[in-house]
Amino acid sequence: MSATTVMSENFTRTYLQELADLLTTERDARTKDWFLAESLTPLFTILGVYLFFCIYAGPRIMRNRKAFKLKNTLIVYNALQVVFSAVLVYEFYVSGWGHYNYKCEAVSYGTDPKSMRMARAVYLYYIAKLTELLDTVFFVLRKKERQISFLHLYHHTSMPIGTLIGVQYFAGGQGTIVCLVNSFVHIIMYAYYMLAAMGPKIQKYLWWKRYITILQIVQFVIVFILTIQIQFQPNCAYNKIIGIGLTLDAGLFIYLFSAFYVENYKRENRKNIANNDAKQAAALKQD
Repeated sequence: MSATTVMSENFTRTYLQELADLLTTERDARTKDWFLAESLTPLFTILGVYLFFCIYAGPRIMRNRKAFKLKNTLIVYNALQVVFSAVLVYEFYVSGWGHYNYKCEAVSYGTDPKSMRMARAVYLYYIAKLTELLDTVFFVLRKKERQISFLHLYHHTSMPIGTLIGVQYFAGGQGTIVCLVNSFVHIIMYAYYMLAAMGPKIQKYLWWKRYITILQIVQFVIVFILTIQIQFQPNCAYNKIIGIGLTLDAGLFIYLFSAFYVENYKRENRKNIANNDAKQAAALKQD
């Protein structure tokens, strides 16, 4: 038997075992009774109502109504999201990523203080994903339907589902890098939204909007790198199938956010060029 054949058989055996382990994984006993995490039913109910309102009911309700301004509501909401995100960054760092092995970190199902703190951090991150559904609700109430793209809806529905699975089965380990990096990005993102809600006097200084999208792309590149390397760590105890799922998800978001960036800012550049051409034409006419 050739060395290539042996390697192929070992590779297949490894992934079949990883799949078997995944399919037989039991619910994390520590989190099974936590509010809104007992089963998928509460989350799917929330997401069903969310999608129905944002795609169908909300736009029809608002069709013949004036858009809500919600200035103070948005300032307070975004400020709270900044604080929430900062707390999450701190919790994920202290409970895990301050001492985790960045190459591979298995999930700890222990009841020691550090392991429980990480499990609670993952749960709080899940709750944060639910509160962020209000982003879209506010778009509907303000009649900003153009901002409710496929990327927006997919991101806001897929993140709670993936996070709930994390709470139920994998509340710790390598996968929580998603939570840490995403929470850090959200500090900056919601700070921008908070400032933007303060009105034109502040908005004219917010030239850095496009860099938030770049930062979002960078976060998924980081997640992609730190999860794909699991596949090259033969002694890594973190489930490789979950690792593949995290890597593919990060890759999909890299593509979607990159496409959004190119389309959105290419349109903006064309608009700027058109405005400059119009100004030049007007100046020539005056001459």
